Amino acid sequence: MSSDYSARHLSVLEGLEAVRKRPGMYIGSTDSRGLMHCLWEIIDNSVDEALAGHGNEIGVVLHPDGSVEVRDRARGIPVDAEPKTGLSGVEVVFTKLHAGGKFGTGSYSASGGLHGVGASVVNALSERLDVEVDRNGKTWAMSFHRGEPGVFDDRGAPSPDAPFTPFEVRSELRVVGKVAKGVTGTRIRYWADRQIFTRGAEFQVDELLARARQTAYLVPGLAIDVTDERGAEPHTTSFQFDGGISEFVEHLAVDAPLTDVWRITGSGGFTETVPVLSEAGAMIPTELHRECHVDIALRWGTGYETVVKSFVNIIATPKGGTHLAGFDQGLLRFMRQQVEQNARRLKAGNDKLEKDDVLAGLTAVITVRLPEPQFEGQTKEVLGTPAVRAIVANVLTKELAARFASSKRDDKAQSALLLDKVVAEMKSRISARAHKETQRRKNALENSSLPAKLVDCRSNDVAHSELFIVEGDSALGTAKLARDSEHQALLPIRGKILNVQKASVADMLGNAECASIIQVIGAGSGRSFDLSAARYGKVIIMSDADVDGAHIRTLLLTLFFRYMRPMIEEGRVFAAVPPLHRVVVMNSGSKPNETIYTYSEAELQGVLATLKKQGRRYQDPIQRYKGLGEMDADQLATTTMDRRHRTLRRVGIGDAEAAGRVFELLMGNEVAPRKEFIIDGSDALERERIDA
Repeated sequence: MSSDYSARHLSVLEGLEAVRKRPGMYIGSTDSRGLMHCLWEIIDNSVDEALAGHGNEIGVVLHPDGSVEVRDRARGIPVDAEPKTGLSGVEVVFTKLHAGGKFGTGSYSASGGLHGVGASVVNALSERLDVEVDRNGKTWAMSFHRGEPGVFDDRGAPSPDAPFTPFEVRSELRVVGKVAKGVTGTRIRYWADRQIFTRGAEFQVDELLARARQTAYLVPGLAIDVTDERGAEPHTTSFQFDGGISEFVEHLAVDAPLTDVWRITGSGGFTETVPVLSEAGAMIPTELHRECHVDIALRWGTGYETVVKSFVNIIATPKGGTHLAGFDQGLLRFMRQQVEQNARRLKAGNDKLEKDDVLAGLTAVITVRLPEPQFEGQTKEVLGTPAVRAIVANVLTKELAARFASSKRDDKAQSALLLDKVVAEMKSRISARAHKETQRRKNALENSSLPAKLVDCRSNDVAHSELFIVEGDSALGTAKLARDSEHQALLPIRGKILNVQKASVADMLGNAECASIIQVIGAGSGRSFDLSAARYGKVIIMSDADVDGAHIRTLLLTLFFRYMRPMIEEGRVFAAVPPLHRVVVMNSGSKPNETIYTYSEAELQGVLATLKKQGRRYQDPIQRYKGLGEMDADQLATTTMDRRHRTLRRVGIGDAEAAGRVFELLMGNEVAPRKEFIIDGSDALERERIDA
């Protein structure tokens, strides 16, 4: 590298060049996530129109050729000439950064679009983009190649590979058809540029459907159709909800309701100084009055999981911001006041609620709408407008106070139940903290606080050590002889542990088996869990290959999912796969007999059929293992514990939210959904698998 550095070494990127040179600045990344971000930019423009009261239909089509099309029946992009540039409104929107109708011009009172770069960024990162606009009784069209306007010579279906001729003198917005008077709308179809996006980047249908469903909840009455034409047959999914975010909360909730869905609405004003473009073209600092509208839906359930989603002008803010901070602040302040006022009835003492006590079992959707919100970055994941915090907190406190003071029987009953729940959470937290402090003191005073029944390994190498959780003392005796004592530790449990999906934290810590498991792993539990402190590299659940064994395995996995989830997320929890059958094949002469282990009824029948076909004899009856205690040490070591021969099933979480719903279905308080699940799955159960 030369040490010479002068002005000639500086680069000035004009227009859309900057987007193509540094796409990550505008869309976050160039993988599937960035590809989806581009699609959201186009869809959100149509949603902003619906939010402003123009049009109530949006269609998204994934074409077989890799392109995507977004259609709406809104006002349509302006087609007349923009005075300063002399270009049509369509060309300005798709070729000029920081250009659009969302800079306080009065076209939108609140919108998801803010920076005026969304459509132009998508255009810059597309190999081809076609736009059609219905306005003034005509259909207007324009095409772009990597951001440059021109004409594609299509001889058949539209394709980015068709010959392209850029406009040389001045661009042209072509009239390609007629529409009925009053019909307006926009259709945008684009092919993402594979020079920009990574080879594996593709549209995520599940993510698209989830976002479409979410948007339909946030804009009541808006119909969104998503059509995937890439498979053998086109498939369309439609969303339309009239109940708004109240329905959204019911959809998100995973537990039984403790309260109804409470809808809280209100607004507040604030002033801020922003630069405003004058007629002379100068930016003048101007103090403007803003109005912030708050709409919140929330309900508490009987469970302990918290689901809170926040939005600004229908744009999701997964990392929160001032509106979420105001919600947390207002909710905690109000609940503390209520507990203090009812301290005698609730037996709350002098302890104070903390945020986690109030949020336990809460499902909430927080939306605010305001003009020109301040976001941190183009990805808009965090709201930064300071005044919104106080407005949300005040609206929430005022509306909750009115509900708690209501004379209606349902409001009184639900308010009392809610206070009982948050105080119970506070007491459980204090009890758990006291238990933790006790354990710490014991650790400091004693040489070893590990349970006496733990059969530990000799090695201190965490990466290569394994903890086997075995079912019962009989299995423990065999496993002691079968294990590799250098690296494999054993912890026996007595049958079925507590179902922690239904139990409180205090009940879980009070259960001897659960407490032993947490203590032996040594990394804590819940929010204080520290994966780096875990004493074993693998935790292997080794239960019998019967119905009870499956139940015990499910109970143990529930404990790990609720209180030691990072162990599962890092792939450090496994289920052992012991065999179901042992087939001894008899050999003639002095040749020793051969042993074959099978792991399912189908595999056994296949082995027996093969032996009969080969004319080989085997001992009858076939040994059927109903428990690990029936094996001798050599058999258990060979089939289940020896690293060279065993089979393990790694427990993983593809989707934490979906996993949470499954655990709530299988292990939660609601019996009816579980009964339906069992009935629906009964046809798939093989009668031979039931020990009767």
